[in-house]
Amino acid sequence: MENINLIETFSEFKELKNIDRATMISVLEDSFRSVLIKRFGTDENFDVIINLDKGDFEIWRNREVVKDEELEDANLQISLTEAKKIDQDYELGEEVTDEVKFLDFGRRAILSLRQNLSARILELEKDSIYHKYKDRIGEVVTGEVYQIWKREILILDDEENELILPKAEQIPSDFFRKGDTVRAVVVRVEIRNNNPLIILSRTSPVFLERLFEMEVPEIFDGLITIKKIVRVPGERAKVAVESYDERIDPVGACVGMKGSRIHGIVRELKNENIDVINYTTNTQLFIQRALNPAKISNIKLYDEGNRAEVYLRPEEVSLAIGKGGLNIRLAGQLTGYEIDVYRETEEDDEDVKLDEFTDEIEAWILDELKAIGCDTAKSVLDLSVEDLVKRTDLEEETIREVRGVLDAEFE
Repeated sequence: MENINLIETFSEFKELKNIDRATMISVLEDSFRSVLIKRFGTDENFDVIINLDKGDFEIWRNREVVKDEELEDANLQISLTEAKKIDQDYELGEEVTDEVKFLDFGRRAILSLRQNLSARILELEKDSIYHKYKDRIGEVVTGEVYQIWKREILILDDEENELILPKAEQIPSDFFRKGDTVRAVVVRVEIRNNNPLIILSRTSPVFLERLFEMEVPEIFDGLITIKKIVRVPGERAKVAVESYDERIDPVGACVGMKGSRIHGIVRELKNENIDVINYTTNTQLFIQRALNPAKISNIKLYDEGNRAEVYLRPEEVSLAIGKGGLNIRLAGQLTGYEIDVYRETEEDDEDVKLDEFTDEIEAWILDELKAIGCDTAKSVLDLSVEDLVKRTDLEEETIREVRGVLDAEFE
């Protein structure tokens, strides 16, 4: 009965930990053999037979029949007298196989076996989880919020494995309660304190790429390729796509009829504004598309430092720069160019370039103004103090002083 209970305990582990049959039998046999080695010094003359279906096991010992007076090792040998008690037909030199009852080893041996097995199965389970998720890096997984902490969220997958979604990998507007369903991408798998640690992310560009694959069949099938993704999670993203089939419009396919395909992605990303751009090897055209919705008048490229000067009509400058400089920053990351924006104005003999004021205004202040497309005195004066405060990192007092210097030029 003790044997059967022992196997039932192991079977429970098997079901609970989802360890495959072959591995489970191997672990059981190794555990039994370690007990045999401790007790007899060797396990080479033992056969361990495990039957998980029946929930039992057998241990058989093989010993050579020797003369009574030649018996030296009772584990490897059996006297002729003892052998004939088992079967009268046994002769010298033959091998006797008899069953060893594990119950006879004592309660301590059984307890030791259970503890050893528990430790082995726990290690196997950790190893199984580690390798399972190591192979799933870059995949989207779905789980349920189990616990919420200040710096991270604990999520359980459908097999109740623990996954971690750190605060830094959450979209700023993400808000979860216990029991909520969460989708995220596996970004890395680590071993910490001898335990597997599966890290998820909702801010990674890979997460956005996988969402497109799930929503757009042409991307999943390889007819459309995502060339590059840049994003500020929860705010804005730019996705460059290319089609290998001339009949397919990659941008239209990604957006879908009336935005049907992209709406699901936008909702998942907490209303992140997603610009889908048709990729091209023509750098000027690519920069022009990346700065959408601004209409560009002219572009000058400089190979040194991968720099681009973009000229626009005054009313287009704010569109190119975007709220908080987000549009131009993402366009730069997408194209790999440092983009400088300039106003294209009609010739004005009275206007003065900002570079003419280096004696009166510090260079870093002039650079701040140029970064928002203001490269002349009048282009700065055309904007209100409030607009300049919003668009630059300059203090209101500094802006008023700058405007005073510029105003004096035209008095």
